[in-house]
Amino acid sequence: MSTTAELLKGAAELFPGEVVTQAHVRHFDLPGGAGAFALITLDNGLDHTKPTTFGPRSLANLDAAIDQVEAEAAAGKIVGVGVTGKPFIFAVGADLKGVELLARHEDALAIGKGGHDVFKRLSSLAVPTFAYYNGAAMGGGVEVGLHCSYRTVSKAIPAFSLPEVFLGLVPGWGGCALLPNLIGADRAVSVIIENSLNQNKQLRGKQVFDLGIADAIFEGADFLEQSLLWTASVLKGETEVVRPEIDRGEAWDQAVERGRFIADSKVHGAAPAAYRALEIIAAAKNGDLRAGFDAEDQALADLIMGGELRSGIYAFNLVQKRGKRPAGAPDRKLARPVTKVGVVGAGLMASQLALLFLRRLEVPVVLTDIDQERIDKGVGYVHGEIDKLLAKGRIGQDKANRLKASVTGSLDKAAAFGDADFVIEAVFEEMGVKQQVFAEVEAVVPAHTILATNTSSLSVSEMASKLKHPERVVGFHFFNPVAILPLLEIVRGEQTDDAALATAFGVAKKLKKTAVLVKDAPAFVVNRILTRFMGEIQNVIDEGTPVVTAEKAVEPLGLPMSPLVLLELVGPAIGLHVSETLNRSFPDRFTVSPNLAAVVKAGKRGFYVYDSGKPELDPEVAALLKQGDVVLTEEQVRERVLDAVAQEIGLMLDEGVVAEAQDIDLCLITGAGWPFHLGGITPYLDREGVSERVVGRRFLAEGVASVPA
Repeated sequence: MSTTAELLKGAAELFPGEVVTQAHVRHFDLPGGAGAFALITLDNGLDHTKPTTFGPRSLANLDAAIDQVEAEAAAGKIVGVGVTGKPFIFAVGADLKGVELLARHEDALAIGKGGHDVFKRLSSLAVPTFAYYNGAAMGGGVEVGLHCSYRTVSKAIPAFSLPEVFLGLVPGWGGCALLPNLIGADRAVSVIIENSLNQNKQLRGKQVFDLGIADAIFEGADFLEQSLLWTASVLKGETEVVRPEIDRGEAWDQAVERGRFIADSKVHGAAPAAYRALEIIAAAKNGDLRAGFDAEDQALADLIMGGELRSGIYAFNLVQKRGKRPAGAPDRKLARPVTKVGVVGAGLMASQLALLFLRRLEVPVVLTDIDQERIDKGVGYVHGEIDKLLAKGRIGQDKANRLKASVTGSLDKAAAFGDADFVIEAVFEEMGVKQQVFAEVEAVVPAHTILATNTSSLSVSEMASKLKHPERVVGFHFFNPVAILPLLEIVRGEQTDDAALATAFGVAKKLKKTAVLVKDAPAFVVNRILTRFMGEIQNVIDEGTPVVTAEKAVEPLGLPMSPLVLLELVGPAIGLHVSETLNRSFPDRFTVSPNLAAVVKAGKRGFYVYDSGKPELDPEVAALLKQGDVVLTEEQVRERVLDAVAQEIGLMLDEGVVAEAQDIDLCLITGAGWPFHLGGITPYLDREGVSERVVGRRFLAEGVASVPA
């Protein structure tokens, strides 16, 4: 049987590039004569932009620190041990770069056992242990605190979570077994399953305390000082920590069932992590922590060797790294300053854009439209949203006043845009209309002004073709809802110059958007793939497959919503328009569904009604549908849809629409909410053999989003 030290030494050899966390031990006397105390501070020596993580050497350092305080506790030299983090960061869990490198099940098992062996020592010391969650805590960072006797949390914490299920893992260093035994199964399911599958929702300090994870909460400014005063009062018996009794009866089983319902509704059985976590939570009902830890080790090892986790880590890295350093972006020094923004249009999309530019850039924003009523409505929308932020305490009165004063409207484009540096149009999706708008704007703006279009499918080059200076036109395609979806497709037209492009990327960064450089090709990336995907669903329905079968066929992908619910969100008329645009460009692959056209002509907002609270096919839509007699099974539909998507991605890569397959995945994750466990889509297509069957090659090299060979 390997010792902890041997396990960690072996793991460290597999991971030479670890950013090592030190575990510094310092001693002092607690206030009020409570006794000598040892405080372990987790710190990787870098600032808060490089959060503290646990790789094998880091775990070994913590193990050595516990050796020291264990001896001191046994000798009666200290009355307690605390664990805290560097400024703004407690710890954010396992170092995923090391997990990516693991190629054998036994090495993955060693990581689980190594973490458990170190952390659980905190619960078996001869003195009480305290975790002081002073800053961001995730995954293993949360779990190391769960092994302590008591926990305090800072009100200032912006992010606290067990995000493992989101990535394709389980909380494997005690989270699945300890958390339900601390706060009850239902609350644990919310933290481990529901929050993870809700786009990795984070908890703030007060929520951590309200859930019962922490025993006390203090202000951020003097958090450690207050925590130590509280610690002293606990150790002196002046403060008694009372925790509610855990319901280990039917409520526990109901909580696990609720977790299964959440998992089914989010991933439809497509990704195993949530279900493995629920099995461990269910088994933890009897309070047997040793069995729970063993189950966590096995689940962790199995999932580390599975495709979903590798896809999850790949997706995480895309968003965190590639998304912050866009491929193909020009030198940022070429970007021009933007001190005023113009928005052509004052409808809902234009108003959302105005609000975003106003909040992020904090520069004057002016809207124009064809009549004063529309302009007033657009400016009124922005004012209303600012008032909501004020009411929620997100901004103060002075800032609200300043923002509201900075957004205006005008019927006169010359007056509105005469000193604007960046003008974006968000008018009707029709080439002639957009060309006319740009001609009018070009006539009144300075020579340096960037002209941006929010078109979702039209050619940026054609839009710019009649201008005197087409080099300053750039595609700037947002996704709805603008405030939530991070993606911004930045489209380089045939004549777009580097200065315009660099300015667009600079603005995107200030807007806190994930910018991806896209070639000027029909419907760019997300809409092209989604239209091909939706088109194949519509084709099989038109040919005769029942709507419910076509919809259920893609459930195993675990997409954020079904195709026809997505169509309802986008709007059938917009979906039809994009399919018509792509049909003109690629008539052999993109069809225009006569049934969709009939639904749009009838003025229907979607295929479903929700009278029972669940989506049911609208009888009026059912009456409109004209179907053939070819009925496919769910498996046949799924194969057709995936083959179509793989073919389209292969063609897009051949055309150079984006630099690499990674950019396709980044677009689908950030612009369409496609799940991390798919890695966007190309890792899944590779894993299922679809890429090689359809395109004749993998989209990603072996070991990228998959277990190394």
